Amino acid sequence: MPLSAPEDSRPVLSQTAEYALRALLYMAEHGDTAPYRVTALAETLRIPQNYLSKTMHLLARQGVLTSSRGKHGGFRLARPAHQIALLDVIRPFDQMEARRQCLLGRPTCSDATPCAAHARWKDLADRTLTFFRDTTLADITTPVAGGRADRRTGVPKAVFSTRTRGTRG
Repeated sequence: MPLSAPEDSRPVLSQTAEYALRALLYMAEHGDTAPYRVTALAETLRIPQNYLSKTMHLLARQGVLTSSRGKHGGFRLARPAHQIALLDVIRPFDQMEARRQCLLGRPTCSDATPCAAHARWKDLADRTLTFFRDTTLADITTPVAGGRADRRTGVPKAVFSTRTRGTRG
């Protein structure tokens, strides 16, 4: 379910941007000891596999991820998590800078011709953009201890805990 503003049904992020953010936050949190396979990530995060695959490949083309083929292939963060801004992750899918619309739905609302809510709404939109631009993956993750990856799936063994899989690990 897309992240939504409490008083509004419009999502803050598109579903694709949310999936990308969830996948990369997971990768940042669980470490980079082995490449992450789309199949395992999709299953763990409950994201459609084909959709996630296309999303991850686009992020690789944008330089946010690296990818490798083969038996031990998969995806890795292209840079350390503290060097990847959340905006870098969502920008290929959501143009936050160009997305702001009039809160009251007016077709012409700008600094020159503002609606009654313009100044406050602009401030909130600017702060939201600043959050995504200035916050990195590392800022909002807590690394999982012992995040060594399972060679078969490419997913850290920590995800096979009782909370995630329902079995003892």
